[in-house]
Amino acid sequence: MYGDTSIQKPIKIAEPTSAEQAKLEEIFQQKIDDDIKIEPQEWMPAAYRKTLVRQMSQHAHSEVIGMQPEGNWLTRAPSLRRKVILLAKIQDEGGHGLYIYSAAETLGTSRAEMIEQLQSGKAKYSSIFNYPALTWADMGTIGWLVDGAAITNQVALSRGSYGPYSRAMIRICKEESFHQRQGYELLLTLSKGTKEQKEMLQESVNRFWWPSLMMFGPNDANSPHSAQSMKWKIKKKSNDQLRQEFIDATVPQAEFLGITLPDPDLKWNEERGHYDYGAIDWEEFGNVINGNGPCNKQRIANHIKAHEDGAWVREAAAAYAEKQQKKQVA
Repeated sequence: MYGDTSIQKPIKIAEPTSAEQAKLEEIFQQKIDDDIKIEPQEWMPAAYRKTLVRQMSQHAHSEVIGMQPEGNWLTRAPSLRRKVILLAKIQDEGGHGLYIYSAAETLGTSRAEMIEQLQSGKAKYSSIFNYPALTWADMGTIGWLVDGAAITNQVALSRGSYGPYSRAMIRICKEESFHQRQGYELLLTLSKGTKEQKEMLQESVNRFWWPSLMMFGPNDANSPHSAQSMKWKIKKKSNDQLRQEFIDATVPQAEFLGITLPDPDLKWNEERGHYDYGAIDWEEFGNVINGNGPCNKQRIANHIKAHEDGAWVREAAAAYAEKQQKKQVA
């Protein structure tokens, strides 16, 4: 189903000498500069591989953990139509996680290792999914703001230097675009509804606006990985560039909904050609990333339980694969 990720284990070669290493790095960087995709079987610096594993695993974890706040509303969707839409979206997110895990495995890391790092707290995932979904309006706000921020970031990733990851993003962006549109359509319906529905919409946006801006990561000056990732073209734009793009695109959409974004400093800057915006609470971001958000412990506990409950499926699949291999050998 996900054939275009070109999944294969990297070829192990002897350690190069210092001179050979320098030459390999020069050739590698020239490929990057020439916008030639790096494929799994090719030589790459260890730091490039490590950076990709970190970023791709965190991305995959975010997709899977992100199923939880929405899954909590499946039984409470107000209509069959809304239930079907939400269920389809959650299934898409699970597929995105599996897709990116598969792409990350081309770098020589195992799915089991990545999941262990998530459950132990060693690996991170997007801070936004540690906030609770308290009302039905949140299902629209998550689609509009959270998936909208994800698309802004992922379109840039689809042009990145590592082949399996960039190709995965092409498909994922198409589905995320649908998620963003369905979220906005839900909010548009609420914006035309009763006084209570309009208030629920505004309250939801008030809660999710700032965490959505945090999704792009720290300011460029405080981002430890951004400069090197951009040199390697793992990412094509900086955190602040992506955040600005998202804000510029989102403000007119909020105006069409008839809502106010919760930032008194948000205003158009004619000279810059962009919206100015207020200071982000990076202390809150740090607390959430470090495991102290409203739902951190709950999200990981739920993931561990689901993983343990599904152990029999993995065991059965492994036993079947072993049986089929023995048949082929015989």
